[in-house]
Amino acid sequence: MELALDTVRFWLFLSFWCLWLGLVVLPPEAFGQSANGDMTNEKALILAEKFGIDVGEVDEEIQKILGLSKAEGVVVFAVIGGSPAELSGIKVKAIIKEVDKHEIKTLVDLGNALEQSLPTKNFTVASYEPADPDNQGVGGGLNFHFVRILQD
Repeated sequence: MELALDTVRFWLFLSFWCLWLGLVVLPPEAFGQSANGDMTNEKALILAEKFGIDVGEVDEEIQKILGLSKAEGVVVFAVIGGSPAELSGIKVKAIIKEVDKHEIKTLVDLGNALEQSLPTKNFTVASYEPADPDNQGVGGGLNFHFVRILQD
């Protein structure tokens, strides 16, 4: 019985240290973070433009204009013609909610997600499109866009 208890203690101790070392050794990319942690709003805007969108964070003014429940997320101001964003169906006034399963609440979130996703050339984007008061019958909703970046 004492041997069994010592064995359990050993495996618990070993498991704890492996878990702790694993968290320390794993690269930041494993946790959805930038490799060097230096993502800035400016770098995020550059990556967004590379994808084909001009974006900004949702502030209180945009929240009111779009009728959103909270001032959170990233809004699309413009979509560049012929870009991967346009080809995937992303629309102006859409709120980017997710890029390849990474939740987007800030420009830095978007930058980190695009930094990881753009090189894969195949990823998904989830966006919320508010209801359009000028076009009756068109309500807002969550849309999923499949992005495929073609190479020459």
